[in-house]
Amino acid sequence: MPVAVIADIVGSRKLADRTAAQRILDDRIAAVDDLEPALARLTPTVGDEQQGVYEGLEGALTALLLLQLALPDDVACRFGIGVGEIRRISAPGGDIPEGPGWWAAREAIDHVHAMQVRAAPSARTWIVAAPGHDDSMRTTVDAANAYLLVRDQLVGSMSERDRRLTYGRYLGRTQRQLAEEEQVSQSAVSQALSGAGAAAVLQSLVALRGAAAPARKGRE
Repeated sequence: MPVAVIADIVGSRKLADRTAAQRILDDRIAAVDDLEPALARLTPTVGDEQQGVYEGLEGALTALLLLQLALPDDVACRFGIGVGEIRRISAPGGDIPEGPGWWAAREAIDHVHAMQVRAAPSARTWIVAAPGHDDSMRTTVDAANAYLLVRDQLVGSMSERDRRLTYGRYLGRTQRQLAEEEQVSQSAVSQALSGAGAAAVLQSLVALRGAAAPARKGRE
């Protein structure tokens, strides 16, 4: 089932160069879309908000993780994911996204904001299922949200370089290649990946998708 995604930029009003930040975000979204295509790529709507549609939860959660890993420290995003019917209403200025999936996504991103203020400052992603879903879907959403809280904590604790390295490992680059790109030793790359919990983050995608592990070619 397609899912709606609403994203916004954390602390956008405090950015020194909002235009440059948007350019970086657009570039990273395009790169991630080449790896994990959306039905409708995340696109700016108004203010600091982006909206997109993914084919299902697995694809959305994979793409949003890759985007988190790809972004620099000063351009972070929150994500609200809505599971439910998605409609578009024709209007003179262009189609208007509407329906329970979008309302659920709005509720989800509002929930992320609330969690960041209170119980989970590291939270960046949440899922809400629109009314009408059966117990199976609600169980799936509950389990996915539990996973997301832990995932966001791990990724949020990474340095910008740790995220680059983790992203590189997802792409199948070896530790030797990553060391050359970062101009550090292979040992430093290994220690950074281990300390950041990169293996857990990447293997969680395997469990999430029930598929083969992302391409990884060992330590060499």
